[in-house]
Parts: sequence; structure tokens; C-alpha cells
Amino acid sequence: MLLRLVGPMQSWGTTSRFDQRDTGKEPSKSGVIGLLAAALGIDREYWDDLVPLTRLSMGVRHDRSGVPKRDYQTAGCAATDTIIKADGSQTKGGGVVSDRFYLADAAFLVGLEGPDRALLERVHAALRNPVWPLALGRKSYVPSEPVWIDNGVVDSPLLDALARWPWITSLRKRESTPGKLLVSLESQEGPGVLKMDQPLSSFATRRFGERYVHSDWVALPQETTHAPA
Repeated sequence: MLLRLVGPMQSWGTTSRFDQRDTGKEPSKSGVIGLLAAALGIDREYWDDLVPLTRLSMGVRHDRSGVPKRDYQTAGCAATDTIIKADGSQTKGGGVVSDRFYLADAAFLVGLEGPDRALLERVHAALRNPVWPLALGRKSYVPSEPVWIDNGVVDSPLLDALARWPWITSLRKRESTPGKLLVSLESQEGPGVLKMDQPLSSFATRRFGERYVHSDWVALPQETTHAPA
């Protein structure tokens, strides 16, 4: 099953702590599973309903990698501190400063692979009519295009599906069609980059384990430069 993750702002953090909110360079598995859970209406307390989703293998194609950005946010101020608010004024008392990182203007083609086609079709249908609003990592980061892709459930190995699908990014002024795109694929035991974004519990409990991701380049199909929604 293929997904289109396109928006002005995306954030896929896996190591955020306290007031520092990070983002990875591509969608995290925990973030994508959370998006699917929202579409299906799976409560954050329920683990059994999430298990089939966590068993899917994931791949990501970087159609537009985006630009890393930092969002400076404040929430009040401690009594002895002074902070600068968004309008440039200064205030004291009752709050914190938070750095929140995100990807601007990114576009990813995400593939999820598994043996249960009925599950993939059910998720695909839910994405077209989600129970809860869909977001790209944070609730305020909404997709600018539909997440679901027409005819997005295909009988094909994950890498082949990602390599053959047309570029999901429309051409802009001074933008040329790339000859190749970066693809990150999940592998069972390596080699690859270790990521700690494999859900091991409900999102209420928030336990995550390891998985390995291997990256490679694929040639972009040149006959079509845009896949319509």
C-alpha cells in the first residue's frame, strides 16, 4: 500500500525530550502507524488493534526531502525569567521556551508491505474517510494533499512499487525532474541504520524498539512527472 505524505510542515521525531522536539529526515514508522491508527479510529490505549499494523514492513521514497527548520515557541515564563514572545515583546513569569524542529516543503512516497491484502485495503479505505483527523507527525501539521493514493494497493514487492510509481511532486519554476530518488527500506537484521521507532506498546504507554533501515537510489520513471490526487 502506497501513501502520499506531502505538506508545508512535517515532523517525525523519535528522540524528543522535554522542551526539545526533534525531527528525522524521513517519516518514522511510529509516526506512520499513528497516522493509520487515526484513520482507523484505534484508541491510543489499545495495543491489540495496533499489532497487525506494526508487523508491516515500511519503505520511504524521498520525492522532495524538504528543508530542516526550527520553530521557536514560548509558553508563558517562569517568575525569575524573561522570554521574547512571537511578537517581539518581552514577558516575565510562568512559562518555558521550546525549540521544535520540522521539515518544510517535503514530499514522501511511503510504502507498507504485508501478506494480508484485506488489511491493506481496509486501511486504504479508512484513509479516504478517516475517523480522526490525519497529521504529518504533529496535530497541527496537516497534509496539503490526500494521504491515500488511487489504486494505491498493489500486488508488488515493496521496492518495486516504490521504484515504479510516478513522481508525486509537481514541477515548479527552476525545478527539474530528478533522475534518481533516495529510498529507505526496512530490513530485519541489518545492515543498515538503527532506528528506535518500532512500536512495542500502545501509544499511551509509548514503548519503542529497534529496526534497521537500508538506503539506496532508484531511477525515477521519466514518462510521467506528476501523479494526480
